[in-house]
Amino acid sequence: MQLNNQEISKKNIFSKTEEELQYKIADKVMQLFFPSIHEPELAENMDLQIANIVYDFLNASNANTNIDLNSLIQKFSDSQVPIEPSSFESYFKYLTNNIITHSIHTSSPRFIGHMTSALPYFVQPLAKLMTAMNQNAVKIETAKALSFYERQALSMMHRQIYSFSDNFYAQHIQNNQSTLGILVSGGTIANITALWCARNTSLGPKNGFGGIEKEGLALALNFYGYKGAVVIGSELMHFSFDKAVDLMGIGTQGLIKIPVDSNNRVNIQVLRQAVAKCRNQNLHIIAIIGVAGTTDSGSVDPLLEIAEIAHENNVHFHVDAAWGGPIIFSKKYRHKLAGIKQADSVTIDGHKQLYLPMGIGMVFFRDPHLASSIEKEASYTMRKGSFDLGKRALEGSRPGMSLFLHAGLNLIGLKGYEFLIDESIRKTQYMATRISAMSEFELLVKPDTNLLTYRYIPEPLREVVAKKQLTKTDNLLITQLNENLQKMQRQIGRTFISRTTKTITSFDEKISVVALRAVIANPLTTEEDIDAVLNDQIQIGSEISMLSFFAN
Repeated sequence: MQLNNQEISKKNIFSKTEEELQYKIADKVMQLFFPSIHEPELAENMDLQIANIVYDFLNASNANTNIDLNSLIQKFSDSQVPIEPSSFESYFKYLTNNIITHSIHTSSPRFIGHMTSALPYFVQPLAKLMTAMNQNAVKIETAKALSFYERQALSMMHRQIYSFSDNFYAQHIQNNQSTLGILVSGGTIANITALWCARNTSLGPKNGFGGIEKEGLALALNFYGYKGAVVIGSELMHFSFDKAVDLMGIGTQGLIKIPVDSNNRVNIQVLRQAVAKCRNQNLHIIAIIGVAGTTDSGSVDPLLEIAEIAHENNVHFHVDAAWGGPIIFSKKYRHKLAGIKQADSVTIDGHKQLYLPMGIGMVFFRDPHLASSIEKEASYTMRKGSFDLGKRALEGSRPGMSLFLHAGLNLIGLKGYEFLIDESIRKTQYMATRISAMSEFELLVKPDTNLLTYRYIPEPLREVVAKKQLTKTDNLLITQLNENLQKMQRQIGRTFISRTTKTITSFDEKISVVALRAVIANPLTTEEDIDAVLNDQIQIGSEISMLSFFAN
């Protein structure tokens, strides 16, 4: 079939138009990689716009906007990918109107309900640097200097926890056979990694048996003569341990949760009994968990006593210090972590009280060779005898987040972190004192660190609370009111407090109640901000109470 001249002309026009379009797209895409060369004004404009938005965002006083979730969902219901590259101006406008405007102001001094707060300013330029360098911390070939830099930063934290000799650190800090710590994406992965090491070490190769790593859980338990495996810890353990036992194949029924006392610390007597029972039933105890800063109330378990139980029974002792670990920087309060030096492994979260951005968790090991039990190799990447950090880690490719850790330890320093910890606890005690002096509130637990739990009390029940005569029905009404108060406070967005569930005793009966949960870690939070949060709750609570009692 032959084309006539008109058809040939049309085909050439379409081909030329398509070629021009492809060239245009290619030019736009290349400009994204080299804006400073192709369009220097565009690059400068991008930086300036972002700087202005960041300034406004960080200086916002409200916790968030009052947009409802259904309206927010509608903004993100289109799944079509644009055919051609969008302009930065149009996309930045989209970001501003839909993301930035309705994001949570975690740095607000009146956002005191979660373990995320303001960051030191040096994080911002370092984040830009880290992104531009784009190092992949999985191996030396993609993170040459950063691999040794990360090991140094981890050894600096390890020294704070374990305080070993100079000779110890000189021997292990840059020894490719040693692992003082592993930097991961968060506390959850850190806890999972610790239990992974504990499991593989305790059920390792022996007398011709290949170990659990090669032969699996069922054969390992059978070889060692166990009927099953468990992990034991406080009922207030972080939910990452539920994930860990699930992944390890022992199931959540293998996570034995021990009740806590009135101060939210694990009951040592019941813990001893549980360990003895497991041994009598021929169950392998992979690890005993101590919590240094429970997520809901900040309480610290009696680590010395747990360490004694673990060592008596030759069981791995892991301390989840994701929240409370940095208390080691405080001379005044580090006694609360007595016993942490005896832990076989310790988790600390950088984005909490080390004031680093999201995505930095750490697990540290007392024995520098413990992590060899999880070492993996690959011919194309992680080779035996190399310094590749990924060979002893659950995660593979990951960014160079150690840049922030190393910078924090140097730019804030020991005394700087001590100041931050001491101030947080001081302001928490101030808030506890204020709550105790106000008839509108009831302090549920005396704060152990810098978290506290309390609840709002409606006016008709305040005298009953003072006399400790609340009935189950009274507590149910207070619980419903506090849940609604917290939801409304979050929706209004002026201030923010989270909520949790606590067990209290009423007329010799244990019942669950909703509690308001304050986290005082933001260095920008002042006593005036704390008063503003409480006054906001009093106003909201009073309005809800009037509606509730009017309805009744």
